[in-house]
Amino acid sequence: MSSTNLPIAKAITAGLRDAMRADERVMMMGEDIGILGGVFRVTDGLHAEFGSQRVVDTPLAEAGIVGTAVGLAVRGYRPVLEIQFDGFVYPAFNQITTQVAKMHNRTLGQVKMPIVIRIPHGGGIGAVEHHSESPEALFAPTAGLRILAPANAQDAYWMTRQAIECEDPVIMLEPKRRYWVKGDVDPDHRPELTPWQAAVVRPGTDATLLAWGPSMPLALESAQAAAEDGIELEVIDARSLSPIDVPTIAASVKRTGRLLIVHEAPVLGGLGGEIAARISEECFYHLEAPVLRVGGYHLPYPPARMEHAFLPDLDRVLDGVDRLLEH
Repeated sequence: MSSTNLPIAKAITAGLRDAMRADERVMMMGEDIGILGGVFRVTDGLHAEFGSQRVVDTPLAEAGIVGTAVGLAVRGYRPVLEIQFDGFVYPAFNQITTQVAKMHNRTLGQVKMPIVIRIPHGGGIGAVEHHSESPEALFAPTAGLRILAPANAQDAYWMTRQAIECEDPVIMLEPKRRYWVKGDVDPDHRPELTPWQAAVVRPGTDATLLAWGPSMPLALESAQAAAEDGIELEVIDARSLSPIDVPTIAASVKRTGRLLIVHEAPVLGGLGGEIAARISEECFYHLEAPVLRVGGYHLPYPPARMEHAFLPDLDRVLDGVDRLLEH
């Protein structure tokens, strides 16, 4: 199969389909994922191909979905779960952090949890309450969980495949407002980078700009706007949020001397704070300015007509760049 141009949503669909064809132990569970194909149609067509025993419509009970997956994993299956919206994952938080993440360690390695939990991630779709969360910082501190955040179609396809192949539980944060952004996907050539590595997507010399998932287009837009003023930003896509590829980020910061982190989650307690601390420790003598962050505010996610004022935008990112360069 040659490279093809697909929206991120359909790249994930292709990854799911190819994984299910390759391994009959792979099955899917979630609300409305079967005949309907999911609210974002990511699982469209899979029920027709694989049937109701492998693409299972569940009740609206996230804790039950994840708890059932634990039992299936113990029996040798590789469940892929869809949490319909990011704000719906909280009822399953206990199952994810106390069962899914801990079972391998609790059984001294005898029981593995090859579970993938797909979560549409971030804001920008004009949705109501509980439909636009960014919960990565709640899960990242939990040992035993891996977290991936694809930002383009190629990563969406391959991270889906690689997450399903992984023996550890993986949370996939899918950028829902970017679902229909197209990109080239080559399903025949596995990327050189592992899914746990960050990628330098634009080289630069004046400062490093780090983002992930739904914030990546903004990061690239900001770098282009800064270049028009003669400022060359190096843009890094974190890709993996647990583990975090600190060496790649640190190598960039040692070259540029400055780091700005952009994410949709609130800055207070956000994952950017952990990254800032690690870079401050490892790059202290290379930094020309404090590590800065641009993110959401410490507020409940606002109504749809106000979300533009909550989410980071070009002006806020460029203001952060200006503050970096003032030092």
